Amino acid sequence: MTLVIMAAGMGSRFGGLKQVEPVGPNGEFILDYSVYDAIKAGYEKVVFIIKEENYDLFRETIGKRIESKIKVEYAFQKIEDVPKGVTIPEGRVKPWGTSHAILSARKYVNEPFTVINADDFYGFDPYAKMKCFFDKNTDANTYAMIGYKTKNTMSENGSVKRGVCSKDENDFLTNLVESSIEKKEGKIIATPLEDEDNSFEVEEDTLVSMNFFGFNPSIFEYLEDEMNEFFEKHKDDLDKCEFLIPTSVFKRIDEGKIKVKVLDTDEKWYGVTYKEDKKDLVDAINKMIEEGKYPKDLWN
Repeated sequence: MTLVIMAAGMGSRFGGLKQVEPVGPNGEFILDYSVYDAIKAGYEKVVFIIKEENYDLFRETIGKRIESKIKVEYAFQKIEDVPKGVTIPEGRVKPWGTSHAILSARKYVNEPFTVINADDFYGFDPYAKMKCFFDKNTDANTYAMIGYKTKNTMSENGSVKRGVCSKDENDFLTNLVESSIEKKEGKIIATPLEDEDNSFEVEEDTLVSMNFFGFNPSIFEYLEDEMNEFFEKHKDDLDKCEFLIPTSVFKRIDEGKIKVKVLDTDEKWYGVTYKEDKKDLVDAINKMIEEGKYPKDLWN
């Protein structure tokens, strides 16, 4: 099992890698804890998807401290990696999205793999559940997704973007509505990103996606085929469009080509959506260290 970490947006999001704020007592970043949990769950390789210009800095600050613990590969997400005939708009610097990012890791991954965001703290349980699922799964076109309870993914400091999930009686994903979620007057309200006029209330235990997917290598062929369609469809808005994995997944679900098992977890998500979130995350990590879930010095 391989862990694929999408980190190509880190430079722009934090104003350069040097400004990625440590959250652990010895300068650990969120993704250090992700790799630690994956190793503990039995993963054998990690692939970092980064910008090529950040390679030296990324390896010096992050890669070197884990290279003795797990096999490490680096994949470069390049804005220039587009189908022939596509003209990249002048001024576009943002990568093409999560589906494009995953495709950039294709030559490094030939086994089942988990995809996560670099700046989300997921907890140990999802890695263990994903590893267990793929140890037993024999269908190349059956994937998995971790579903978090909505109440465990909220920020006290504002709205968050989540995919509100629906599943069938066999726990296979049937719908995912990308939404902005926040508490209003004691209720949790989800506002679909593509239909802002139709907000709806969600329960605390409603499952949401945090971009924690598990795939077989068959996903790469689907994404390769879809990329040409994507750039043709969005030829008039290439300055801002994104090639996103939830959209790609549902395209194939609707075609009956894949199934996605929803694996629920009681873990609490932490992140740094807002700068005020950092204190909550640091406090939570310190508490988990006191409880023995993590060593104080993660890699030594």
